[in-house]
Amino acid sequence: MAPLAAVALLGLSAATIARAEPSALPNDIRPPQVIDRVDASYPASALKDAPHRDVVLNVTVDTEGRVAKAEVSESGGADMDDAALTAVRQWKFHPALRAGQPVASRIRVPFHFEAPVSAVALPPAQASTPPQNAAVAPVSPAAAEAPSTIPAAGPPAAAMTATEPSDDQPQEVTVYDPRIQTRSRGTSDYQITPGKLSVIPRTNASDLLKLAPGFLLTNEGGSGHAEQVFLRGFDAREGQDLEFTVDGVPINDAGNYHGNGYADTHFIIPELVHSVRVLEGPYAPQQGNFAVAGSADYQLGLDRRGLTTEFTTGSFNTQRLLLLWGPRDAPSGTFAGAEYYTTDGFGANRQAKRGTAIGQYELPVGLKGTLRVNATAYFTEYNSAGIVREDDVAHGLVGFYGTEDPAQSGNVASRASLSATYETRFENTDVSQQLFVIDRTMRLRENTTGFIEDTQQPNEELHGQRGDLIDLQFGEVTVGGRGLARWHGEVFGQKQEVEAGYYGRLDETTSQQYRVAAGSNVPYRTDADYNSTLGDIGVYVDGNLHVLPWLALRGGVRADMFLFNVLNQCAATGVGTPNVAVPDVDISCQSQLGNGLYREPFQRSATASGAIMPRGTIVLGPFQHFEFAGSIGEGVRSVDPSDIAQGLATPFVSVQSEDLGVSYAHGIADSTSLSVKSAFFETHVDQDLIFDPTAGRSTLSSGSTRTGWAGSARLLGSFLDVGANATLVKAVFDDTGQCAPYCGLLVPYVPNLVLRGDGAFFHDLPWKIDHMPLRTTVGYGISYVGPRALPYGEFSDIIFISDASLTVGWSLLNVRLSTQNLFNSEYKLGEYNYASYFPHPSPGVGMHGSVPEPTLAPERSFTAGAPRQIMLSVSITLGSAG
Repeated sequence: MAPLAAVALLGLSAATIARAEPSALPNDIRPPQVIDRVDASYPASALKDAPHRDVVLNVTVDTEGRVAKAEVSESGGADMDDAALTAVRQWKFHPALRAGQPVASRIRVPFHFEAPVSAVALPPAQASTPPQNAAVAPVSPAAAEAPSTIPAAGPPAAAMTATEPSDDQPQEVTVYDPRIQTRSRGTSDYQITPGKLSVIPRTNASDLLKLAPGFLLTNEGGSGHAEQVFLRGFDAREGQDLEFTVDGVPINDAGNYHGNGYADTHFIIPELVHSVRVLEGPYAPQQGNFAVAGSADYQLGLDRRGLTTEFTTGSFNTQRLLLLWGPRDAPSGTFAGAEYYTTDGFGANRQAKRGTAIGQYELPVGLKGTLRVNATAYFTEYNSAGIVREDDVAHGLVGFYGTEDPAQSGNVASRASLSATYETRFENTDVSQQLFVIDRTMRLRENTTGFIEDTQQPNEELHGQRGDLIDLQFGEVTVGGRGLARWHGEVFGQKQEVEAGYYGRLDETTSQQYRVAAGSNVPYRTDADYNSTLGDIGVYVDGNLHVLPWLALRGGVRADMFLFNVLNQCAATGVGTPNVAVPDVDISCQSQLGNGLYREPFQRSATASGAIMPRGTIVLGPFQHFEFAGSIGEGVRSVDPSDIAQGLATPFVSVQSEDLGVSYAHGIADSTSLSVKSAFFETHVDQDLIFDPTAGRSTLSSGSTRTGWAGSARLLGSFLDVGANATLVKAVFDDTGQCAPYCGLLVPYVPNLVLRGDGAFFHDLPWKIDHMPLRTTVGYGISYVGPRALPYGEFSDIIFISDASLTVGWSLLNVRLSTQNLFNSEYKLGEYNYASYFPHPSPGVGMHGSVPEPTLAPERSFTAGAPRQIMLSVSITLGSAG
């Protein structure tokens, strides 16, 4: 509870500051600034009847500074409206900034049409076409109230004297966001807009998480396998400790035997990710199951309007065809995207291919409502190299990019989903309702231990080691929804908000896992066979209460009710005293308790339980663009169906977390902004989940505590976008050492230091083709991961790699050359230390012939990181706004 005391002291000091300094406006917004303006042509049809008119447009500027939507607010006639719309769609801006981050905005742009005097005086027959120097220029809102005549004499350049919307008219700027947003929870809440940093080479949508502090992504399962995520001292495996959503629709699998909470984000096309909200820690009442280390919500949108076709080719016979479509006059929430990807992989057993299609339609409903309908389909087939032993590589038995078991192939996964979200705004209440249905399947074949787990059982014929290859099949159908109502108003002279919401999800899942004999592809044992009905209903109340202009209390309470109805179809896998007279030989799912006493091989367990989780944040400021925050919260992770027992309370995994931090955001120049965050944190988990290679999945362990610091910074300017982050953490088990939790046995596999830096630099080149400039963007990223604790007191090697890209664009065409692992570093992406045995051919002995008795001494094993990969992409966009 030390951070709470610190927050209280911080509040006292902030009160003193508030009396001495004026507070800055909340949500400091800098309006968009015009950098490329195209003037409208005076319509010939208006020369006779309308020598001068005014047109006012409502223009939506996206986070890339492009015009996403333009609508007529005050009409000057159909022809003049069309001329103004045609011109403004070609404008380019520096995007609006809120707290130093680019945001979409809506501005009013007035146009004043003034016909040339000579043209007005001409007879109608001679005025059928306008003179070449007839022009119209946009004016500022102030100028629109008292329009001035634009001189027509001279070349058009001399006539363009009007001004564009400027910073001195901030009342004309409104931040445009059709979505009802959750309020920030302090320093550990990151709203990440990739922006120009999207040019940094990334493998998939998961890599965007690296723009937030502390993320390390590894993958021992292949290109279609979900990434293993490390965050702030947690080995979240493939999602067990991190709640993943895409526009609120859940990604985590419930009841997946390979890993409860498994989250495969490969169905998300990276170019369709508008932003990612990462909240590190369980501090918002909206966060649900699996939000132990935090949550990540992918928010979709397409800023590049028009029809885009992109083809990528490169190393290891990698090819990708991408199609994107966004109607020019539709909001960024209306889009369609599809991709086909195939690769031979950078080493043995790494072939992969996938196909993805995502479509979304966003339409207004009434005056203040919005409906978004999203449909997604995704299929992948891939092989896996798995884990290799370090000593086998050293002796030349396996290549660094090789595989110990080539049978880890034929893995597949699929996802199909349909969701609908309706949001509307009343006078003082915002309402949102979402419904979704998801169908998920996956098959996974992996072998982490080789030939050591096939021990002789009393009910088995005598046999040697047959191999530890796991064959897992998982299926899931999910239906659910979420909704909220948020009241906002003024109480005691301060703006207040209170939100109430719910979340409901019902899953029908199946999980089967078998052991497969080496060389024959024949299952010889059933590890698990579950059919489960899983339910989760959560309700919450959340407040954003301003006690003083510089003091806000955000948070509330969440309660979740979980239902488990589990049919274990292989409840008895072994019998200590089998019936000698009528033995059940080599049968995995036994139908006897012992000595011939009969039982059915299946068993059902059902239970339900709930958890109440308070969460809160104190926000002080901003004071001269500084904001201070302290957060505290509790979260839960539901257990695997295999841990459920009839009639017993559901054994939740609980977490308590505390944060204390400061953030700074300010525009330091006309077109440059800086945002910086720094936070200290402490998190305690009463039962951890640690990867068990013999089971091929995570199993329950004792409690653990993590303490550390995370920081990030981002600098945005007219020619650069630079971001950097760092996380330093120590994670220890609570029951080791007298000085626990601050010393003792380190939690294995988690890195103590993660550094990431990304930079993009962009500018027009001095050369033009057909009067259009060449644009260039250079991107560079670096990653450093410090040593990771391994079992038996060992540590992993460090990781240090660089990525780079060069993009040249002209008119509708873009060409990008990108390189991952620029300096071709040979590094180990994941490292482990445990017992395994993989026999290799030797003179007179086959690969899977007589397997000698293996040693059970632990040995360093690893998954190889990708070598240098060079990719060339060519894209063309038709029908864009310019």
